Amino acid sequence: MLNKATPEPAVDAAVHAYLHETLGISPKVRAWPGAAKLPYFLQDTFEIRELRLLDRQVLLAIDKRPDKPRLANVRGQMDKLRQLAGMPVVYVNGTLASYERKRLIQQKVPFLVPGNQLYLPDLGIDLREYFRRPPAAPDTALSPATQAMLITVLLRQPWRAEWQPAEVMSDLGYTAMTLSRAVKELTAAGIAALRTEGRARWLHTERTAEHTWERAKPLLRSPIKRRFWARPTGKWKPPRVKLAGLSALARHSILSEPQLPIYAISPAQWKTATQAGIEALPEPLPGACEWELWHYNPALIPNSETVDPLSLTLSLQDNTDERIQLALDELKGRFPW
Repeated sequence: MLNKATPEPAVDAAVHAYLHETLGISPKVRAWPGAAKLPYFLQDTFEIRELRLLDRQVLLAIDKRPDKPRLANVRGQMDKLRQLAGMPVVYVNGTLASYERKRLIQQKVPFLVPGNQLYLPDLGIDLREYFRRPPAAPDTALSPATQAMLITVLLRQPWRAEWQPAEVMSDLGYTAMTLSRAVKELTAAGIAALRTEGRARWLHTERTAEHTWERAKPLLRSPIKRRFWARPTGKWKPPRVKLAGLSALARHSILSEPQLPIYAISPAQWKTATQAGIEALPEPLPGACEWELWHYNPALIPNSETVDPLSLTLSLQDNTDERIQLALDELKGRFPW
């Protein structure tokens, strides 16, 4: 939350830097002279800034409350401020959760989260022409093997901005051909650059682990190939399976565990299971568990009871349940940065 303790110049600089990075512009952010004439409930809630944004005069309402605001109140406050000021108003907050941003979008409330998202639905401006062209990237998502390698690197502590892809892919059990494809995908996407040293190849990035994750997220997909129900038998008891889905999320948040456990399984494990006569069930019969068949090995963290937090986030990020979105925000505390 951007609160009273946050120095005004720092807030202005964060907004300025984000607009410059996102839109390629450098507007002057300054105090709005009319702020002193606003009702006290608005003065107590917001720091008001003024700037010229793409030929339009705009107010920024920077939320300075130390506690989470009720989003229904934000909509009403923005409407009131826009009515009093006679100009567009953009709500600014530094810590909006993904489900909160979705709700503001549903309510058509313009908002800015520095370093994260900019939403301006009612300025009458087509922003797409102002966005800087990103580095050349593949038209499709990264392949499962490339995604597994990148997540493995991101999970390492301490973070190492340079790594040998051959070492990582070997640990994951991939072939040299798959390694070459992974290197091409990551360099083409602008996620990492290639450096050779003799016969050794290194990938490196100038970004932090967090920024590398955010840069790669649009190219990452859910690791789940399909879900099914199955009952382990004496012939097949999968070794070292990981809790996944809501079962895993419940271990890292206040979310209640589902009635029946959910596990993740690799393609190789499922192949062994089918060879042992295990079949997917049409419904959760007695003794069955829910299984997620992943595109890659779910055990990227070998000694963990659950799947890794990054893959877990990808597997649930499209779920619209607000309870799950809240739990996913809690899960970010398990990220390695």
